[in-house]
Amino acid sequence: MQSRPGRLRRFFLRGVIAVLILALLTVVAVGGLLWGTLPPQSGRFALAGLSVPVDIVQDEYGIPRISAANELDAAEALGWLHARDRMFQLEALRRGASGRLSELTGPAALRLDRFSRTLGLAQSARADYGALPADTRAMLDAYARGVNGWLQTRGRLAAPEFIALGAPEPWEPWQSLLWAKVMGLWLSGNWRLELERARLAGILTPERLAELWPADESPGRPDLAGLPDAAHLARLAAAVPTFPVDAPLPSTASNAWAVAAERSTTGQPLLASDPHLGFQAPILWYLARIEIAAMPGQPARMLAGATSPGVPFVVIGRNDRVAWGFTTTHSDTQDVFIERLAGPDAYQTPDGPRPFTSRQERIGIRGQDAEVLTVRETRHGPVVSDLDATPPGDTVLAVQMANLAPGDTAAAGLHALNRATSLGSARAAAALITAPAQNLMVAARDGGIGMFLTGRTPVRRAGDGTLPAPGWDGSHDWTGWIPFDAMPHVENPPGGVLANANNRVQRAGAEPYLGRDWFGDWRFRRILDLLGQRRHHAPDDLAAMQRDTVSLFARDMLPVLRAIPRPPGAAGAARDLLLGWDGDMLASAPQPLIFNAWWRVAADMALAMGGVPEGAWRATPEFLRFVLARDGAGAHWCRPADEAGPAPQACDALVARALEQAVATLSEQFGPDIAAWRWGTAHVARFEHPLLRLIPLLRDWTRIGGPTGGDDQTISRGGMGGGDFAHVQGAGLRAVFDLATPDGVAAIIGTGQSGHPLSTHWADQNPIWGGQAPDGALLLPLAPVPAQSGGLLRLEPG
Repeated sequence: MQSRPGRLRRFFLRGVIAVLILALLTVVAVGGLLWGTLPPQSGRFALAGLSVPVDIVQDEYGIPRISAANELDAAEALGWLHARDRMFQLEALRRGASGRLSELTGPAALRLDRFSRTLGLAQSARADYGALPADTRAMLDAYARGVNGWLQTRGRLAAPEFIALGAPEPWEPWQSLLWAKVMGLWLSGNWRLELERARLAGILTPERLAELWPADESPGRPDLAGLPDAAHLARLAAAVPTFPVDAPLPSTASNAWAVAAERSTTGQPLLASDPHLGFQAPILWYLARIEIAAMPGQPARMLAGATSPGVPFVVIGRNDRVAWGFTTTHSDTQDVFIERLAGPDAYQTPDGPRPFTSRQERIGIRGQDAEVLTVRETRHGPVVSDLDATPPGDTVLAVQMANLAPGDTAAAGLHALNRATSLGSARAAAALITAPAQNLMVAARDGGIGMFLTGRTPVRRAGDGTLPAPGWDGSHDWTGWIPFDAMPHVENPPGGVLANANNRVQRAGAEPYLGRDWFGDWRFRRILDLLGQRRHHAPDDLAAMQRDTVSLFARDMLPVLRAIPRPPGAAGAARDLLLGWDGDMLASAPQPLIFNAWWRVAADMALAMGGVPEGAWRATPEFLRFVLARDGAGAHWCRPADEAGPAPQACDALVARALEQAVATLSEQFGPDIAAWRWGTAHVARFEHPLLRLIPLLRDWTRIGGPTGGDDQTISRGGMGGGDFAHVQGAGLRAVFDLATPDGVAAIIGTGQSGHPLSTHWADQNPIWGGQAPDGALLLPLAPVPAQSGGLLRLEPG
């Protein structure tokens, strides 16, 4: 008879084996599901709606060359490809803009969902779709058929994320307009500046309040009655999404420049474009080339460059005759209005009380009960003060945004731009792009170069849009839009070059009035410096310029640091390193780390000296430049507001104290050997999946990036957010176009074409983007025929 211990051992062993087998089967099953979600690289696929078959040749990086009979077939094929490679990105776009992210993530996305629902981005997109020209609606319809063709055959296996989340809903054509709604919202953030100024209006003098963002006097190129209390404004600020925590885009973005034919080595214009947006994995951009066959009465066409999932057009790119890129204008297209209440359900207007327009928004939240949000709107726009759980009882704040105005024809404008054949037709297309406010840089074959301002900019009855204005009396109402032809466009300048890097596009005081707050022109001046160093430029010259890491802001500030007496200890050693530095933000150097830590501390010290509460205003390079200017105009910020004394000496002391504090903090993080510090150790590019970044092991496995140079003020943008030096915003796309040849298209993105972490194209472009290509390549060619095939796809009517 077998002993009891023996039976227990056998029972235990069988249990362990069963658990191991079960675990192995689970791993195999999960692996099989994940493998099943990998996008096919070759094969034949039926797609309803096509007029004739579409052939797709991919290169070794998965960049497709689409050969279609017409633009509708091309749009449908592009929709299918976007869904194949980026379906979860499409899902995140429409859910984020529609206020439905919490259905996937739970309470973590509630702040963003409440905001999107309050603004009514989805309602606006639906209304705009119905008003678009028939041919543009047809493009959106064809694109939706392509997306849904992928979904219908794949279901829950459309992308790995949907294994856990369930099959996505069909794509609707109007949802493609959400892309521009999101861009228009986050690339025009003046209304937040108004609220931040309003919080400080009762603390600072009007003069100091204006100096927080000093008026830009560079040449440039091309009353608060009823204001809610500061506590409410602080709660409202906390309720609004911020970058990089939960908002998809930062507030500044992009370089673009064009070189006329007489300044080009190829004999035709050149154009460079690198938009600076928040990093994510995969990046916002998807490269493609589209060849459209000749038809009776219509020659063959091509389009090439950067598309974006959700959009059936090339966003930044070129066709046979015209190339284009965008930068953000930063004109003031948003205003906050103070509305006086007239009872519980109405507000005051110049014509007497008017009831709010109200609606109920039900927000689903994963893992808990849904939340019902009441959204109120005034004649100016949605009431954003309702985002505060305890809003004031006598006034509310409503925001008016140009990008939410009815009749947005941005999709029709981009469609027309894709078809443009000359500088004149590109200008006509620009007039149709009603949002967001952008500088459209254009180069046309045999037609020169130009920069056209897109987007509707309001005409105000009074005021400059820098502070919340009274809404009850109509004194600051918008009375219309600045006519397109009155905007400061530029065509074929005498010097043969055009550039913009978010700098002011007109001289100080010039009309029409576009806004007061402009970002520093350091990147713009550096671009002009480099363009002026030689008469003729080749495409490779422009690609090299896009990687330039010299900071003119640092060069402007270095004399201030060099002028102070040598501090004792480690701060003195840090200053010694800065003495001979040329402002190049190299990843391999310690000086960029010292400088970027110092200027932040110095600016924060100046704000505190001036009486600005901690966290109430984000210090900017523009503010520090004003404070430490040689003429002493801002030196009063270097001492407490209630203290008298010689301000210049106070500024020297502030500069020294800031250096000592910055170096002490850095020593704790990076060690005592200052010469061994490296900017690239702290300034690491970080491309992360929007959901997987929240899961520790998967976050590390799927993160893309590495050490980078540059910073916020260099052409090679190394934008930072939050409290560290991580590189989280910048040129996720770089592109250069040469109009001399149809092959003149080269681009790179910061991740890869695929949104699938197991795909070979998840991160394969990142080494080239980061400057680590073995052959020294800066960009990838998007010629009609790839040098190396990565797979053949054929989409057939079915």
